[in-house]
Amino acid sequence: MNNFFDKFVPKEPKFFPILKEMAGVIMVASDLIIECVQKSDHESAIEYYKKIKEQEKKGDALSAKIFDELNSTFITPFDREDIHHLADRLDDVTDYINSCAKRIVLYNPKKMPESAVILARYIKEGAICIEKAVDELNVMKKNSDKIKEYCGQLHAIENKADDVYENFLIELFEKEKDAVEIIKLKEIMYELEKATDAAEYVGKIIKTIIVKYA
Repeated sequence: MNNFFDKFVPKEPKFFPILKEMAGVIMVASDLIIECVQKSDHESAIEYYKKIKEQEKKGDALSAKIFDELNSTFITPFDREDIHHLADRLDDVTDYINSCAKRIVLYNPKKMPESAVILARYIKEGAICIEKAVDELNVMKKNSDKIKEYCGQLHAIENKADDVYENFLIELFEKEKDAVEIIKLKEIMYELEKATDAAEYVGKIIKTIIVKYA
């Protein structure tokens, strides 16, 4: 009988630590990509990609854990789809960082543009906002304004990253004469910019959760 009634006991707390771990993975990956884009030698790029790949695998495992917990938990702190969606989007941020590092290794560009460092730092800024927002989710009724502020910062960061990416493209097509190098750099920088998009999307999902439950 105890097992039967256990199914009806709220299990809310279990999701928040996993989401926090996913935010922590993004933090580690964002630090690594900042260092990665500043290294000019291929050997360093390979080493950083390996480290980032480890974080990407960790993120995937945590995302899968969220899915398993959703299937085995009777009561969730907020809508199941919102939890699943949030975990997926958190995982996306790490995936784009990993994808960028992978392309640096595969394409081995002659030189990384300075704007890559700027975008990588914006990813780190976004990671900090995500970590703070996720950390407040379990007490969002008390701190909803603070969480909204972090989400607003994610939107502002994404706008600044868009500007950096657009200016990079303009300069790339004006100054770079090697067509192959243009393709390499464009694809690498695209993944960095997409990471900031994904971070902003995390903010949008969190804001939706707040509207429903705070």
